[in-house]
Amino acid sequence: MVVTDERGRYIIPELPKANYNVWVRGYGLVDSQRVKVTPGQHLNLTAAPAPTAATAAEYYPGVYWYSMLQIPDKSLLPGTGPNGDGISPVMKTQQDWIDTIKNSCQSCHALGSQGVRRIPKAWGHFDNSVQAWTQRLQAGQAQANMLTTLNQLGPKKALALFADWTDRIAAGELPSTKPQRPQGVERNVVISMWEWSTPKAYLHDEISTDKRNPRVNANGLIYGSPEESTDMVPVLNPITNEASQIKHPYRDPNTPSSLDYPHGHSPYWGDQPIWDGHTTIHNPIIDEKGRVWFTARIRGPQNPAYCKADSDLPSAKVAPLDVSARQLSMYDPKTGKFVLIDTCFSTQHLYFGHDANNTLWTSAGGLESGVVGWLNTKMYLVAGDAKKSQGWTPLIIDTNGNGKRDAYVDASQPLDPKKDKRIMAAFYGVQPSPVDDSIWGQSMDVGFSHMNQPGYIVRLVPGPNPPETALVEIYQPPDIGFGPRGIDLDTNGVVWTALASGHLASFDRRKCKGPLNGLAAATGKQCPEGWTLYQFPGPQFKDVTDPGSADHAYFVWVDRYNTLGLGANVQIAESNGNEALLALVDGKFVNIHIPYPMGFFSKNVDGRIDDPDAGWKGKGLWTTTGTRTAFHNEGGTAARPKLYKVQMRTDPLAH
Repeated sequence: MVVTDERGRYIIPELPKANYNVWVRGYGLVDSQRVKVTPGQHLNLTAAPAPTAATAAEYYPGVYWYSMLQIPDKSLLPGTGPNGDGISPVMKTQQDWIDTIKNSCQSCHALGSQGVRRIPKAWGHFDNSVQAWTQRLQAGQAQANMLTTLNQLGPKKALALFADWTDRIAAGELPSTKPQRPQGVERNVVISMWEWSTPKAYLHDEISTDKRNPRVNANGLIYGSPEESTDMVPVLNPITNEASQIKHPYRDPNTPSSLDYPHGHSPYWGDQPIWDGHTTIHNPIIDEKGRVWFTARIRGPQNPAYCKADSDLPSAKVAPLDVSARQLSMYDPKTGKFVLIDTCFSTQHLYFGHDANNTLWTSAGGLESGVVGWLNTKMYLVAGDAKKSQGWTPLIIDTNGNGKRDAYVDASQPLDPKKDKRIMAAFYGVQPSPVDDSIWGQSMDVGFSHMNQPGYIVRLVPGPNPPETALVEIYQPPDIGFGPRGIDLDTNGVVWTALASGHLASFDRRKCKGPLNGLAAATGKQCPEGWTLYQFPGPQFKDVTDPGSADHAYFVWVDRYNTLGLGANVQIAESNGNEALLALVDGKFVNIHIPYPMGFFSKNVDGRIDDPDAGWKGKGLWTTTGTRTAFHNEGGTAARPKLYKVQMRTDPLAH
């Protein structure tokens, strides 16, 4: 996929020998007739203007439709429950509501896309759209998650608002604003796309290289993580364009499967459950030798005795853990074999540190465990002893201000000026700092955590004996910002996160003026001067007056080594609403919209340099379809998940 220059000229570079369909797609247009061609041909195409505003709007990114959703007015919150305004009392502010529909709804589904903004005719007849939405939320194998979120919002009000949204769209209401066509360097993009995995599967992430060194695994295989959908890891060879799969094993034959999740009737798949994943692989990462590490479930949730109270394991003595929802694994492409690594702590995201032990730091996702876990991979790869190679720590704030960790009050207890304070938080995103020994994480706000606690970014300093010496600092976004999700650091140590308020945010601890420990540190409101917010493009929700955008970014990734071509340390937000990768360059967003298939939805990216001497052709970003319901989008149930390579050439005609 390419964009024309200002005169309408285009070049599609480096196509493998094959037959292709070529057509024009753009805002204000409808798709032109598809023309069959082979590489090397000169082809003049005629754009087809949209005959009506309604047909033009069908090509708009989902955020333009999603922004039409009515959000409860601030005056209605806190909610008064099912016998009052229909809003759950858990929803204390309008921010809580927005955080919930973004971080518990839009984070898995491309809300605003064609398959969501309309009720499928295949559902049959309903007396009203509230009934239709009630049925819709029970259809898939994520039924339990969706009903949990619905109850958190308040079913009465939430169903009424979503029904009103789709009713107004069905009656012909259109988005109030229009997207801009690509401008400037946005015209220089080259997007290559492959299909991989199967139509019934979905992907959470992919990995192409070692984040610390983007030249690792040059021209090598790309690996995906299919989360709940299957145990089959998709693999792409970008040189031969061959897609394959590797079966991820699990240790315990009684490991739970998503096949057993409750589900209802689907207009797409009927009564058939389509997921059957035991390993629930969430994220992959590649190390310096090209080995692939996964956060993967290898057994049931009950932990071995050495994780629990009365264990001799140092971490268990401090914070015993009874259950672990997901553990670790490692795949060695040279041998074609997996190693399954049992962990007491739950895992979700994972990144390697910069230390001599090649420590693999993990996040837990939810807040319930209240710990951050790690694996000393150097020790593990020598001895193969998962018990001795792992560790974890609770999150303790230095609230007595003495600069060290000592006796602390628990998360449920009031502050004591003579003691430190534990917080019941855990990382969702995790990222070791490239400038010091700190580990940064981010914990979720009420919309995802279902806990009455704000979202934070968290700085963890392990100290010499992390289970007993680690201390954390927590930081809340400023008042207009809320709901941090995902985290990365640039090479200067500046932290970046995406906010549910519709912003990309940076936090520079070097700007902090006041003390960062003491009793006030338990609020996370110290150092507001460290924050800078950049509003995402796209409209705000209907009648919401606070600054921001209806857009939502699942995660953020910093291009430390200029693998895209827009410069080093450029921040990339995975914009689910704009159906784009949003690159922040000199304080302004470059909107890299992925036009085909409509409904692009990414959860992360990484960048690789295959040939440092080949200019733009030798490097690029990799990302994959991340929605759990690709069949909602263009292509329907026949569509397989997509893998994308995104490159930025020097001009629209460079080849």
